Amino acid sequence: MSDADKRPLTAVILSIVIVAGLLAVYKFGFNPTRPPAPSDDDKENPDRSTSGSSDGPLVVYCAHDAIFSKKVLDDFVTETGIDISVRYDSELTKSLGLTELIIKEKDNPRCDVFWNNQLLGTADLLKHDVLEPYKGPGWQRIPDQYKDPNGAYTGFAARLRVYIVNTEKVEPNQGAIQKAIEADLSRVAIAKPMYGTTLTHYSVLWNLWGPHKIKQWHADWRKRGVIEADGNAKTKNLTAEGVCYVGFTDTDDYFVAKDDGKPVAMAPVRVGDNKVILIPNTVAIIKGTKKRERAQQLVDYLLSQQLELTLAKSKARQIPLGPVDESKLSDEVKQLKAYVKDGYSLVGLEKDRDECLQWLKLEYVK
Repeated sequence: MSDADKRPLTAVILSIVIVAGLLAVYKFGFNPTRPPAPSDDDKENPDRSTSGSSDGPLVVYCAHDAIFSKKVLDDFVTETGIDISVRYDSELTKSLGLTELIIKEKDNPRCDVFWNNQLLGTADLLKHDVLEPYKGPGWQRIPDQYKDPNGAYTGFAARLRVYIVNTEKVEPNQGAIQKAIEADLSRVAIAKPMYGTTLTHYSVLWNLWGPHKIKQWHADWRKRGVIEADGNAKTKNLTAEGVCYVGFTDTDDYFVAKDDGKPVAMAPVRVGDNKVILIPNTVAIIKGTKKRERAQQLVDYLLSQQLELTLAKSKARQIPLGPVDESKLSDEVKQLKAYVKDGYSLVGLEKDRDECLQWLKLEYVK
């Protein structure tokens, strides 16, 4: 076949391809002006999707462990039909990474709702004017010492700061624990206080004692050989395995060791006028969100009695702060809930946290 003979056939084939393409466009509704739906990668990294607009999913920054929070958020989607996109924190920097990201994004916020796993980091955002007050039904049911009075953030489902004790080494009572931490500390563990709930613990002591006393205390403990672990989980492991006899951790880590059958017991860390340190989750709406109504729905969901009961039934046995049907609580959580009234108020400790953290950075970041 000559080149001249091939030209009509080529034209016919090209015409068929063009028609087929137009039919496909008609069938699948392609619209070049509409942004593509977020990919799975976008959903893990919401800054790459349409999170800054009123379109697209509700963007949640979450510092609570994904092993617990993912099901909660999945259930919210199922119950409400509201699509969400979640960014979790990193284990290395805990919730500090997300709070710093929210501050960085202040002029062009990508996050709509911040679910933090502690209170002081969320409260620290107040001075950056990035939180939008909301006093919904959930705010109303939470005691005052666990929420911002103006509704900028609200706490729920707390952990208790505790001593974890290896019962093969130390009797699980306050007298024996105090004796164990009065002399040589080479068998006592505490997480480095730069992050997480140990930073909250230090901030409370800063507020109670003032800078001079806590610096002396810290130096004395290091001099006496306290083991500074890389996190509460490591502290729990050292104590559960008998390397250390006593450790400072939180109830969620303690229950991991207990459920693993380790020889452990716990006792609350007491401070000040016989107060305890309860570290709640917190939730806040980010200022500038274009999805206010959906954001409020998620906040209401997280602050509900139903959700506090759900987290109380989880392996972490998180402690309900608001009123709940206590007949639905395990005996362990009922005992923990009795401490809610004795919680040291963390509201208003942002300045203490800031000053304490600046000092700690000089101590550890060298």
